[in-house]
Amino acid sequence: MQRAKIRVQDFLARMPLFNELSRNELDRIALGTTQQQLARKEMAFHCGDVCSGLHAVVYGQIKLSVVSPLGEEKVVRLVGPGDSFGEALMFLGKPYFVSAQAISDSLLLHVAKAPIIDELRGNPDFACKMLAGLSARLHALMRDVEAYSLRSGTHRLISYLLALKGEAEPGEQRAGLRVRLEAGKKMVASRLNLTPEHFSRILHELGVRGLLTVHGREIVIPDVAKLQAACAY
Repeated sequence: MQRAKIRVQDFLARMPLFNELSRNELDRIALGTTQQQLARKEMAFHCGDVCSGLHAVVYGQIKLSVVSPLGEEKVVRLVGPGDSFGEALMFLGKPYFVSAQAISDSLLLHVAKAPIIDELRGNPDFACKMLAGLSARLHALMRDVEAYSLRSGTHRLISYLLALKGEAEPGEQRAGLRVRLEAGKKMVASRLNLTPEHFSRILHELGVRGLLTVHGREIVIPDVAKLQAACAY
């Protein structure tokens, strides 16, 4: 997307949460929406700040993270274009329990709580979509807890790679794929609840087995089916 001033209604209309609202309804939501331009490493908010609405990413990428009492950072989520965050806390009226930092130049929309509540009261379909979105987020969180508790680091990393959007490798006899990590290896390792050393070791072992090759943040998977099968080990 061009990095220029956007028409808020047009962007909201492309988001799954708002794409069935009428033009008048989008206009009302847009009245409570502000744009937030962030440079790389700039904070959108800090843990403990008051949550007064939800955020949507127009372009760029946002890291949601927490810091342990020992000062170690844990990446909770990486949020890219078209996705949103902060919905649940907005309804609870509680402060943020994570910090949000841009890991590339980013543009966010901040949609205030009041117009969303007004639309929920008068639009049952919108209320159902909001509930569905929150339920999907809860389900993803439960999958994370299951993965951290029951799955090996190799399984978590392979599942992450296969979930990335990639490009088919040209000229391959088998079903090859080229994907790009969402962020640096250290950050992705934290997202997967792995140490950077463990993350690198798994990549190396998968490379030795011929299941992938690493070129910086780009990963080439020669045979997707074989990499999927490696989750069983």
